[in-house]
Amino acid sequence: MKLKTILATAMFAAGLVTAGQVAAQEKLIVWWEKGFYKAEDDALFAVIKKYEQKYKGVKVELSQYPIQDMIPKTVASLDSGNPPDVAFGNSFDFQVTGKWAFDGKLEDISSVINPIRARFAPNTAETAFLYNDVTKTRAYYAFPIRQQTIHIQYWGDMLAEAGFKDSDIPTNWKDYWAFWCDKVQPAHRQKSGNRTFGIGQPLGVDSTDSFFSFLTFVDAYNVRLVSDSGKLLVDDPAVRTGLIGALTDYTQPYVKGCTPPSSNNWKDPDNNVAFHNKTTVMTHNATISIAAKWLDDMNNAALKPEDREVAKKNYTERIRTASFPNKPDGSKMVYRAAIKTGVVLSQAKNKARAKEFVAFLLQEENLTPYIEGSLGRWFPVMKAAQQSPFWKADPHRTSVYNQFTAGTVNFEFTKNYKFTILNNENVWAKAANRVINEKMPVDRAVDEMIARIKVVAN
Repeated sequence: MKLKTILATAMFAAGLVTAGQVAAQEKLIVWWEKGFYKAEDDALFAVIKKYEQKYKGVKVELSQYPIQDMIPKTVASLDSGNPPDVAFGNSFDFQVTGKWAFDGKLEDISSVINPIRARFAPNTAETAFLYNDVTKTRAYYAFPIRQQTIHIQYWGDMLAEAGFKDSDIPTNWKDYWAFWCDKVQPAHRQKSGNRTFGIGQPLGVDSTDSFFSFLTFVDAYNVRLVSDSGKLLVDDPAVRTGLIGALTDYTQPYVKGCTPPSSNNWKDPDNNVAFHNKTTVMTHNATISIAAKWLDDMNNAALKPEDREVAKKNYTERIRTASFPNKPDGSKMVYRAAIKTGVVLSQAKNKARAKEFVAFLLQEENLTPYIEGSLGRWFPVMKAAQQSPFWKADPHRTSVYNQFTAGTVNFEFTKNYKFTILNNENVWAKAANRVINEKMPVDRAVDEMIARIKVVAN
């Protein structure tokens, strides 16, 4: 009995020690947007594991949320005074980062960015140098980790089934969109017997794809909504004319029945889903996540061999990644890039560790594998990483590389943060829906859009 008591006491004491060690372990709360596929999430887990191995006293408590939940959940945490230490969402830059910086809700992380500033490619780190109206100063209030631009993806086998070759695709603006709508769609329906659609046109108000795509049409018409100093240019009659052209062209696929009827309600994943189901022949997407999904599947050992083989054929043979046609004036498209930013919240409980984690993530040996782990969905913000052989490994990634290295421009919100509010409202998709759902004339929808821009962004 005495021996049992001694052993029990020793075990109890050991338990207390272990419990004390667990209790003493420091927590870092990280919220991160969930990836579109397994490889992307696995790459994040690998970085976190590596960080925990280096800083053994720290435990990263990771919570992942879908894209549509990241902003509402982070806003709720800020309102309650209990935000995560580090947060990252792919729509933060579009919709909230600039506003949060202006309102003093973000921590100044210049001490992290300044020492590595020279490693960033042009038009990347600049977008995180934001104005804080509380301190009346500019500083780095966000950390850029990756970027995106828009691409065309189409099914080569569906195009062939419709009786066309890649070389048949026009390169001028009007003929290009008419080709998918007026030629490919009816021909594919006749050959296949399926109710396929020539174009997957994102039009949902709750979609970042819809405003990224629409603003690319705005760029095609050479419209500048804001000057480099942040001043609105929407009173220029040429801007109104260009917006009318862009909105007319953007709504035409829906008006003509060339995009699924549900596309006016699509959220960000839905044009991907329609494409994967072969409901649409072509779509435009702000990453190559569509093709990369099949690359992920072909390497996923959990799938059946026959499913992996289908995925391999889709990625290597059937799906094409391409650029947009020439602008209506015949000149080449210049693409806008969105720099994806994470933040350290000013109310965070563990800001020192948060900055340490961000600095660790931004080290070349950690950030590059993480970006490449997303299989081409995101392009690097660091100069060295952009020259990795990874970006020349197949036609999909080469197309991405070529688009970025030809030069990009930034979004309006990098010059006037109030455009994050307009993007959050999605005045662009709302205008499109006024046309397609309420049959409002395009010029009236544009005038309504311009009026709202002036109310918000002046």
